[in-house]
Amino acid sequence: MENMKKTGRQLREVAKFLGGTVIGEETVTIYNIRGIDEAGEGDLTFIANPRYKNKLEETAASAVLVSPDVKESSRNLVVVENPYLALAKALTLFYPEERDSVKVSEDAYISEGAEIAEDATVYPGVYVGRNARIERGVILYPGVFIGNHVMIDENSILYPNVTVYRRCRIGKRVILHAGVVVGSDGFGFANPGKDNLKVPQVGIVEIDDDVEIGANTTIDRGSLGKTWIKKGTKIDNLVQIAHNVVIGENSIVVAQVGISGSSRLGKSVIIGGQAGLVGHIEVGDNVMVAAQSGVHDDVGPNQIISGSPHMSHRKWLRTQACISKLPEMRNTLKSLSKKIEELEEKIKIIESQA
Repeated sequence: MENMKKTGRQLREVAKFLGGTVIGEETVTIYNIRGIDEAGEGDLTFIANPRYKNKLEETAASAVLVSPDVKESSRNLVVVENPYLALAKALTLFYPEERDSVKVSEDAYISEGAEIAEDATVYPGVYVGRNARIERGVILYPGVFIGNHVMIDENSILYPNVTVYRRCRIGKRVILHAGVVVGSDGFGFANPGKDNLKVPQVGIVEIDDDVEIGANTTIDRGSLGKTWIKKGTKIDNLVQIAHNVVIGENSIVVAQVGISGSSRLGKSVIIGGQAGLVGHIEVGDNVMVAAQSGVHDDVGPNQIISGSPHMSHRKWLRTQACISKLPEMRNTLKSLSKKIEELEEKIKIIESQA
């Protein structure tokens, strides 16, 4: 990214915005944010991981975001409690989301009875169904489909080709990335493997405020009732969430996770990539599920689990440590078994001679 002098800000202004303290020259001008290896004059960089502290004196950046344990440096510093969190805030300052002045395009299709707030933005190629409601500040990018009776609340952003099926509800400041599908039918069939009779899926999906959902993730509507993604949850790309799943507040679901029907997750649950959860289980608050785990039963709160089938992370680590030794252990068992057989034969001979 080239320097953009029109957006340059003095370091003391940046520090004030971040709630940090400057050590060094307060009037140096910052134009961009770059990684510590690429940063140069006019750039702000950061050190969030202690292992990179040795790069502090090597970087050419004009200033560095650091934690309070860094007391001094030849570089200009902005001391903050959490450098990575401060980085996120700084990025919003230097690279604000661009917004075109499209408003409601003439090339969008707005059905009868749909209500669209005056300051919503609806790009060409958007379809808005009957009696849908689009509140103020919402942005609908090209190719978005909004079904009948859908409600999209204030300042939510739906990127290209997002599909929201009938009657689903999207909260405030929700971000749905390209290709997200909200409210497709849950996978419900009676007498599976024989008749495969489709069970009508008549529920909805409800997504609460401040949720962000990654590209090409799919969230099935409830068969009855609702599938519910609660406030502050962040979901990665390519995740499948089945009918009537409930995900608690501020949870994290990483890419390629699959959550089967009617499972319920508590608050602040973190699920690693490619993990799978069977249906109708409960996962307690603050549980961490390691990548590629297979969760087959209820999990109580405040645990770290791994493996397939899942177990405590500590037990899984011990199990993994044994795997590489299995061939050696097998040979040892064979040798011991042979020696036992030889001893038994000797005992038989001694007993017969007695």
